Amino acid sequence: MLLLFLLHLAFFYTNTVPVQALTSPTDISALKAFKASIKPSSILPWTCLASWNFNTDPCAFPRRTHFTCGLTCSADSTRITQLVLDPAGYSGTLTPLISRLSQLTTLDLSDNSFYGAIPPSISSLSNLQTLTLRSNSFSGSVPSSITTLKSLESLDLSHNSLTGLLPNSINSLSNLRRLDLSYNKLTGSLSKLPPNLLELALKHNSLSGSLSKSSFDGLTQLEVVELSENAFTGTLQGWFFLLPSLQQVDLANNSLTRVDVWKPADDGSDLVAVDLGFNKIEGSLPVNFAYHPRLSSLSVRYNRVRGTIPTEYSKTKFLRRLFLDGNFLIGKPPAGLFTGGTSVSGSLGYNCLKGCPASSQLCAPSQKPNAICKQAYGGKPRS
Repeated sequence: MLLLFLLHLAFFYTNTVPVQALTSPTDISALKAFKASIKPSSILPWTCLASWNFNTDPCAFPRRTHFTCGLTCSADSTRITQLVLDPAGYSGTLTPLISRLSQLTTLDLSDNSFYGAIPPSISSLSNLQTLTLRSNSFSGSVPSSITTLKSLESLDLSHNSLTGLLPNSINSLSNLRRLDLSYNKLTGSLSKLPPNLLELALKHNSLSGSLSKSSFDGLTQLEVVELSENAFTGTLQGWFFLLPSLQQVDLANNSLTRVDVWKPADDGSDLVAVDLGFNKIEGSLPVNFAYHPRLSSLSVRYNRVRGTIPTEYSKTKFLRRLFLDGNFLIGKPPAGLFTGGTSVSGSLGYNCLKGCPASSQLCAPSQKPNAICKQAYGGKPRS
């Protein structure tokens, strides 16, 4: 009986006596300001923020009813180290007081409806490694102060309404591995890039100018470049495809006028996929693409390319997708593209080719009318 009474007493005590505060008061005030900057009408009952009840300590365990999600605390339960919101349609601004969460390593507010400027005070988060504000409605410029976050490894501000230039000092982010600013309204040229990047994505902006070697100097680990749907112009020079770790390139839908491709030394290229479609590229097809031994997908579709398809394209071991449609290519396509043990998909259609086998899917759609081809070559195209 006595034991039963003691158990009841213990239960009553643990459920009525407030839990001793663990979390830093500075962090708690920052979390309160963060929640207060979000419209209450966008905080639905089933969401993470709905469980943020500050009558309970954010880092206290067990989290049965309050602070059930959205936060991660340090091992000693005194500091907030991660703030990762659920994609619940929260609408509001990002409070400058977020800077008080000085031990934060991850801030992820993706797939919500945050708006307004990204506060420059975010630069105070000196331990931040991952900053993801993807798919919101943030506007204004990318704050230059963000380039002081020396621990940052991943920066994703894609799918917002950011404007202005890329910060000049973005190359000072020496630990950055992934940069994605795609689907914004950024303008200007490409500045010098962080030296340890693995992935670069800036597609669907209004960036312009030529791609200069100085922007890519020292990027020995860069594997993925996605710069499609911008306004880049001029010549894509031969050094570009010899970046030592380059695997995937998407430069479609720009205004490039020429492409130079250098032959890699000793088959030393990891290049797998290249998309140069929908530019204004003139001249002949670069034969040296055939000497990138791992290249499996090549698109130069809908440009202004002339001449014949290099025979070397049909002799590569790994080429599986080839899109050359919408140019002014002439002559007979290499027979090796239609025979042998390898199967190449894609399109050679809407060119000025002769003898493209109608039975091959590669030859669809049909070739350009002869009159257009004559006009392009100032007379009858050479066979």
